[in-house]
Amino acid sequence: MSLRLVTAEMRLSSAIAKTTMCILGPSGSGKTYLMKGLPGRDTLCLDFEAGLMSVQDWDGDSIPIRSFEDARDMACLIGGVNPAADPNGYYSEGHHSHVARSYPDLAELVAAKRYIFVDSITDLSRQAMAWSKQQPEAFSDRTGKPDVRGAYGLLAREVITLLKHLQHAEGKTTIFVGILEQVTDEFNRSTWQPQLEGGKVARELPGIVDQVATLSLFEPEGDGWRHDPAKGRIRRLVCQTANSFGLPAKDRSGRLDVTEPADLPALLNKIHAPKKG
Repeated sequence: MSLRLVTAEMRLSSAIAKTTMCILGPSGSGKTYLMKGLPGRDTLCLDFEAGLMSVQDWDGDSIPIRSFEDARDMACLIGGVNPAADPNGYYSEGHHSHVARSYPDLAELVAAKRYIFVDSITDLSRQAMAWSKQQPEAFSDRTGKPDVRGAYGLLAREVITLLKHLQHAEGKTTIFVGILEQVTDEFNRSTWQPQLEGGKVARELPGIVDQVATLSLFEPEGDGWRHDPAKGRIRRLVCQTANSFGLPAKDRSGRLDVTEPADLPALLNKIHAPKKG
């Protein structure tokens, strides 16, 4: 039986306080550098991009991930056993036992970490796409030719399942970072969208994580901020859905301002701080 009671005191305790967050930003905006503020002894970086040059002197641990199969195994180690999983499927007790036996050192390492930094969800989706294109679902049963719709459908199911599994990792705050791109439609209207393989993943991502924030460049203007992604000198995190910049954001905690300093530990402390009154 997997049902258990979590009391208010348990939920508020520092031992299990956690959140899931996605931080989006244009390439080169400094998303990976945010990790440098996290305590190295408590943080594990899942490195999909081989792009940790900006944090070479950070004292935390990282694991390079080159395939979606490895990504799924790491998600199973981090999130534990899913009691609802197919007994013969991924994230089941059998899958978790197999991965823990195969990587005993990683299993011990993961258990000691409070923060999981996924760099990046953009490259995670690319690895998932490469894997999906090789699966039977990506080929037509009738002609045997590649079926793009089948590949994208499989991609969406597998990536969303992985993200939801990490969402349930007990006592661990998981931070996904991803590329944000400006897209202009045929009517010359510009919007900011996550750069992910498969539109379904991008649409469902805000509903999976607790927090969505956009990291970008700003200039002071009056008593507020002007968004200037090309020439701005100050990095800020946009954290509320109702923002005047048209940037993706969401604050399930209800504790964040429209923009916050680009300081990840301070942001997490504010999210987990008890509400006043």
